[in-house]
Amino acid sequence: MAAINDVAAYILQKRGPMSAMKLQKLCYYAYGYHLAWEERPLFPERFEAWANGPVSPLLYRRHRGRFQLAAGDISGEPAALDEGERESVELVLDGLGEFDAHQLSAMTHREGPWVSARNRARVGPMERSSEELTDEEIGEYFDALTAADAHGQEG
Repeated sequence: MAAINDVAAYILQKRGPMSAMKLQKLCYYAYGYHLAWEERPLFPERFEAWANGPVSPLLYRRHRGRFQLAAGDISGEPAALDEGERESVELVLDGLGEFDAHQLSAMTHREGPWVSARNRARVGPMERSSEELTDEEIGEYFDALTAADAHGQEG
């Protein structure tokens, strides 16, 4: 199993420079879709329901204070991803990589895992929260998305 810094380094290597917020959201979407497609976590690190959407505190500590990140800025090993992990990340980058950080953040604000965690924490829109998004909620949400996508492609 890769670590979040390995996935972040892989994304930066593949897509080039991006904002720290965009990197966080792409890691989150890669995690969610991988959980649905492969039925296993992409990495062991968790996401918290921060005001701007899901954030990995561990990844945040690695880029804190930096707005823009490029390949080599996150110490991770892109080669640590196995074939299934790379495939999940590639599919997410193909589908969501062109969105900017604010678009991705806005998307997460409409989605069940982040909304549920914010509700559990009983926080307002811009209040701080360290409430974790659960794998159960993430898995159920992304399973439903992939099922809807598959159903839409059949018809």
